[in-house]
Amino acid sequence: MRYGFVRTAALAPKIKVADTGYNAQEIIRLMKEAWERGARILVFPELCITGYTCGELFLQELLLRQAKEALLEILDAGRGMDGLFFVGLPLAVQGKLYNTAAVFSDGKLLGLVPKTCIPNYGEFYEARHFAKAPESCRFIDWEGRKVPFGTDVLFCCRDMPGLLTAAEICEDVWAADPPSVRHALHGASVIVNLSASDEITGKEDYRRELLRIQSGRLVCGYVYASAGEGESSTDLVFGGHHLICENGTVLKESRRFQNETIYGELDIERLQGERRRISTFPGEVDEPEYVMVPYRMKDVDLPLERYVDKAPFVPDGKEEREKRCEEILMIQAMGLKKRMEHTGCRSVVIGISGGLDSTLALLVAAKACDLLQLERSCITAVTMPCFGTTDRTYRNACELTERLGAGLREVDIREAVTVHFRDIGQDQEKHDVTYENAQARERTQVLMDVANQTGGMVVGTGDMSELALGWATYNGDHMSMYGVNASVPKTLVRHLVRYYADTCGDDRLSAVLLDILDTPVSPELLPPRDGVIAQKTEDLVGPYELHDFYLYHMLRYGSAPDKIYYLAKHAFRGEYEDAVILKWLKTFVRRFFAQQFKRSCLPDGPKVGSVAVSPRGDLRMPSDASAALWLDCLENLV
Repeated sequence: MRYGFVRTAALAPKIKVADTGYNAQEIIRLMKEAWERGARILVFPELCITGYTCGELFLQELLLRQAKEALLEILDAGRGMDGLFFVGLPLAVQGKLYNTAAVFSDGKLLGLVPKTCIPNYGEFYEARHFAKAPESCRFIDWEGRKVPFGTDVLFCCRDMPGLLTAAEICEDVWAADPPSVRHALHGASVIVNLSASDEITGKEDYRRELLRIQSGRLVCGYVYASAGEGESSTDLVFGGHHLICENGTVLKESRRFQNETIYGELDIERLQGERRRISTFPGEVDEPEYVMVPYRMKDVDLPLERYVDKAPFVPDGKEEREKRCEEILMIQAMGLKKRMEHTGCRSVVIGISGGLDSTLALLVAAKACDLLQLERSCITAVTMPCFGTTDRTYRNACELTERLGAGLREVDIREAVTVHFRDIGQDQEKHDVTYENAQARERTQVLMDVANQTGGMVVGTGDMSELALGWATYNGDHMSMYGVNASVPKTLVRHLVRYYADTCGDDRLSAVLLDILDTPVSPELLPPRDGVIAQKTEDLVGPYELHDFYLYHMLRYGSAPDKIYYLAKHAFRGEYEDAVILKWLKTFVRRFFAQQFKRSCLPDGPKVGSVAVSPRGDLRMPSDASAALWLDCLENLV
């Protein structure tokens, strides 16, 4: 697939215990079906050629011989199928029997990976039959060829250099020192697990959490295929519980007791980028030296089936979203509380416009005052009507301040701005950038001076989405003494305000917050038309939900613009035409590079998530970097 995606599959054939011929045909049938659907890493369960529950039959020469014959039949059927296939079988090597994963591509056996952790307890006493994997990799004869036999083997895709795959078997992942840790430290970006995990009460949750955490711990993709119906039920039941995880997230999970095939697309480029970003992830390791086995996997032009969240900054579920909102509000308030304590400041000043950002800043300031056990009257909310102010936003600003118990101060700046226009020779009928920015800078001057009068500090209101686009007046609303919203994207600002409206317990306050949420985003720097906001930000720079999507994937994963476009088309299909997505992505890239100088001198402010634009920690970017490479990526795309 394109842009570093590879489709994987976890499969569980409905086998017949010890019937290797029947099982081989079922494996071949599923193998062909999954390959036709674009899967290029296919993982079957542990010992699936014979069945995991053969018991003492594993000591029968006939069964072992037929298991090998069945593998040869599977290999023959796999000719012409590129990718990587993992199938489990018992295999005798140099006088010992091993629980083994056979790894092959295009009908050619690439290697054999034996199980490391052999249980010597429980219903299936594997130590009765199988030997533990040898400590070092060796080469054994296979049909006249030498193939690696051991755990320290990586399978390298020639067509996707970042795709390195390693295997472990069932209990290996439960070990104190699982092979997957070693594999990941040697570069494996995908770990597969061939398993036969029986079902008992509570085990499903434990298994899911273990594998999810393991994929996050190792910053890798993890494909887990477990035995299902068809295994002997003499003592246990096997549920065919498959999981495909990526970096701490469960991408796909099968229903138990269904023997279904699941598909999941792993983002190898994202995993590589994440490992580069995490400076503590080891780049070099000592022995043992791994055997590197190459294979081919041609590009498959398939539509992306993976879920792509169109609002990556906002949690999906209501319960998780509310929990996150409460946490973010507390982080913001604690940051402001510390700054007030450190400066000995007993007052804060906020420019209140009746818009979302200043509303959130006022809510945070109220919470900080509560934490400091100060009266909320120490907050001075300043409304500064000018040429673009509408009655709706003015009323909301006043009522919001009143309901929160803050002090309200009105400073009409029309006359001051008019005088300033006369001083600099600006035609008041010329509604250009000077016309707009003069108002923004006048408001900032008023706030700074009011802060001096009250012995307070100016709390900034601008959010991260505006900073990413440079949608702020330099040394105007761009400047403050502490910016509480600096790492909160616009899409999340909305949810924080709505959360407060839903939980404040004040019907009138809730009503005004909901009306603010319903008001178009605007700096209100141009005169209204018939009393209605004339200047709508998203008409000028594009929808914030798109820009937040672009920002997240660019900064969080280092994704190239063409990949971001590919993902955005998938996430927003049916909502925006491709040409619209591309138009605003070009706008985002141009503005993001051109406006870095505004972010290079940002005031302090608390980081609340994994993406932030502070020049002191998260985005140390030159202000004069060229956007040419990033814009070139978007040429000739449709």
